[in-house]
Amino acid sequence: MKIALITDAWQPQVNGVVTTLVELVRELELLGHQVEVIHPGLFKTRPCPGYAGIDLAVSPKKVLTERLDAFQPEAIHIATEGPLGWAARSYCLKRRLAFTTAFHTKFPEILKAALKVPLAWGYALFRHFHKHSSGVMVPTDGVLRMLEQRGLRNLRGWTHGVDTSLFTYQPDARLYPPMGALSRPVALFVGRVSYEKNIDAFLKLDMPGTKVVCGVGPLEASLKERYPQVRWMGVLPRDELAKVYAAADVFVFPSRSETFGLVMLEAMASGTPVAAYPVDGPLEVLGKPDGSCHGGVMHEDLQQACHGALAVPRHQARLRSLDFSWAQASRLFHDHLVPTRPGSTSTACKAPAVTSVSTTVTPLSSNR
Repeated sequence: MKIALITDAWQPQVNGVVTTLVELVRELELLGHQVEVIHPGLFKTRPCPGYAGIDLAVSPKKVLTERLDAFQPEAIHIATEGPLGWAARSYCLKRRLAFTTAFHTKFPEILKAALKVPLAWGYALFRHFHKHSSGVMVPTDGVLRMLEQRGLRNLRGWTHGVDTSLFTYQPDARLYPPMGALSRPVALFVGRVSYEKNIDAFLKLDMPGTKVVCGVGPLEASLKERYPQVRWMGVLPRDELAKVYAAADVFVFPSRSETFGLVMLEAMASGTPVAAYPVDGPLEVLGKPDGSCHGGVMHEDLQQACHGALAVPRHQARLRSLDFSWAQASRLFHDHLVPTRPGSTSTACKAPAVTSVSTTVTPLSSNR
């Protein structure tokens, strides 16, 4: 099948959305599909205000139209709500082509935190963006229910995965020489150093050992000044990042506004248990349908969650990560696609809307 994927988030950006889409494309191509990725690197760009390292396409309509006309996709998926997403939406509506979309990031919450934009305004804009989508893919049950309450429709559960061959299990926290000799326990945060990550809740914890941060973002300079004792690692290649995960004793996930949280799975695959608040993302990644918690500890007191997570056996964290696979996530994505035109002979079929997200899949690796 010929699938057009339009996204404002793509390499060299480093975030969970990019990781998800890169893995998705790889898996779809392994299944024999032809994927045309339309991303900011194909256009003249400008930096996203307040977000260094994220470039947005400028006036993309003409080039996007030419590429889609030439490719003639059988299915169109609009992954993001940025300039390329809006241009692709306009393209589809003008030609009466069916398309799917995804909800990866709680941008209304980011706009509220960064610019004091009321949540109601942000979600009104998102309702408009996704209004004509034949299927809005969302990663967790909690996010799906939240979006239903916000008035979004045609929601479909689409979980994510983890590369368990890259993030390999380590039965004991390993030494990572570039970090030097650090006092234990080592508490790790990986992600954008930005408003929505609530990273200050992690940095101000009064706990023994060393705090390590991997990532960059708009709050980096101010937080470095306030917390000079923290080991700031910046952005690392993924093979090096895997070594950092394996060197940590606990992974701290302080965000309250995530839609999923791939970094938790990467830590758990390495054997590093997670401490988090009991909110969307952690509830899906760490929790199971019976209400039990695996791979870490969730608590409204983040410090208590950290202490509890340090007692979680590393093999248990790894075992929970094996419930997620990119192969299964990509097959689910494919099943949610729709033909661009009604009556098309495309192998994509319109799936019914769902009200739950299944995260239990067959592990691809038995290495624990």
